Amino acid sequence: MSRAFVNEDNAAAQASQPVERRISDQPNYVTANGLTQLQARVEALNAERRELQAQGDRADKQRLADNESDLRYFNARVLSAQPVPAATSTEKVQIGSHVTFADEHDQHQQVQLVGEDEADAAQGLINWGSPLGQALLGAGPGDEVTWRRPAGDLVIEVITING
Repeated sequence: MSRAFVNEDNAAAQASQPVERRISDQPNYVTANGLTQLQARVEALNAERRELQAQGDRADKQRLADNESDLRYFNARVLSAQPVPAATSTEKVQIGSHVTFADEHDQHQQVQLVGEDEADAAQGLINWGSPLGQALLGAGPGDEVTWRRPAGDLVIEVITING
């Protein structure tokens, strides 16, 4: 048999295997809401797996493999979760804080610092370990901090902090 066919067979077999999600090296700090979301995701994935397994040989093998991969990731995230107390300080940005900041053009933006898996920039939920999260963490009202962005550094001022 030609080596080309052997390599094609190996490539086809590898293509059907899901790519494992990389688990971040940063501590898995989560808000109470973030932990609830992780647990709900695991429950939903377990329900989906039961449905797929009930289909037996008719089950979509790729979907089942993707489900198993997701389950490994989210189970690991639940196990490594380090819940943080609810943010209550209005003097210092913490994980869970709602922060309003202004840029050099006096454009205001409100964000909440959250855990990595809860982050959704479009909703204003910012990973505490991101460049913006790191710039804000520990700052207080009136503090100017540097947000190190790929597009260039931006000095921003913390306006208000709400728990």
